[in-house]
Amino acid sequence: MLYLLSNYDLHDTHMPLFNLLRYITFRAGCACLTALVIALLLGKPLIALLRRIQRGGQPIRALGPERHLLEKTGTPTMGGVLILVALVVSVLLWGDLQNGFVWAVLLTTLAFGGVGFADDYLKLSRRNTDGVSKRARLGCEFAASLACGWWLQHITPPELANQVAFPFVKDLLLPLGYAFPIFAMVTITGFGNAVNFTDGLDGLAIVPVVIAAMVFGILSYIVGNHVFADYLQVHAVPGTGELAVFCAALVGAGLGFLWFNAPPASVFMGDTGSLSLGGALGSLAVAIKHELVLCIVGGLFVVETLSVVIQVFWYKRTGRRVFLMAPIHHHFEKKGWAEPKIVIRFWIVSVILGLCGLATLKLR
Repeated sequence: MLYLLSNYDLHDTHMPLFNLLRYITFRAGCACLTALVIALLLGKPLIALLRRIQRGGQPIRALGPERHLLEKTGTPTMGGVLILVALVVSVLLWGDLQNGFVWAVLLTTLAFGGVGFADDYLKLSRRNTDGVSKRARLGCEFAASLACGWWLQHITPPELANQVAFPFVKDLLLPLGYAFPIFAMVTITGFGNAVNFTDGLDGLAIVPVVIAAMVFGILSYIVGNHVFADYLQVHAVPGTGELAVFCAALVGAGLGFLWFNAPPASVFMGDTGSLSLGGALGSLAVAIKHELVLCIVGGLFVVETLSVVIQVFWYKRTGRRVFLMAPIHHHFEKKGWAEPKIVIRFWIVSVILGLCGLATLKLR
């Protein structure tokens, strides 16, 4: 919204500071701070409201680690609403609302958040862990991500619209043709659910998301700038630099939520948060042609998902388990690791993976 002011000649009159609104870096910094302040200010009243409404907090799986029934019972969920409110307000305030990439990513994030909200609502109303049916949930996610892939395909320059770029190789592109929206659908839906699998301990999911958002904020700015893109030999996608503002707002909203989600958590993000955050990362990666880099930066989410797939496949095939419990963070809980130890070590892994993702810029 404020960006539109830079289209006027106010900076040539008595309001020179409006010239700063032309710079993505300035607006990204403001977006981050705005989202952080909104999350911090709304956190306590929102948590108090959720406690009054939910009366018992998030239903805890009986098949999960035993200590969760003692330590986490009564904690409210749907904290993802806090992240979404801070993110949306900040993006609308500081982003370029004429940019199609911003709207594609923002609306996909909200669509996934809506699916997660419905899932959380049903779990709370039924007082069990059965929310939206898997078929309905995946159907909605596939529809939203397919629409996002189609949209991004049509606003990306034709020479890149249907292509998948490879890290470490500067000129290799894989043409997918009409199958590109399907590839986008798998990527976005996959990461939406990958973050959902990871959200099982206090603070475990939000910090890797913040780290990934930081990395993709840098990547978006580079990909959207022809000079930087040519220098680093990455494929430039005009207009995607504006997604750096979205990423910065996501970082601020995530840090504000972490203030209340740090162990011991005062609120859980729920599917409202985990699905929307995963959808945001997936659509960002598709928009800037760094889908495979997301598998590196978000490697923790990939491992969490693979642990579930391996566990289910092997158990159905042999009747035995590979892990003590899946996702893999529960495996370490079963081995006796304290929750903060698991969370902090997973954070460290996420930082390393984020740096590896940035390294792909030079290793070409």
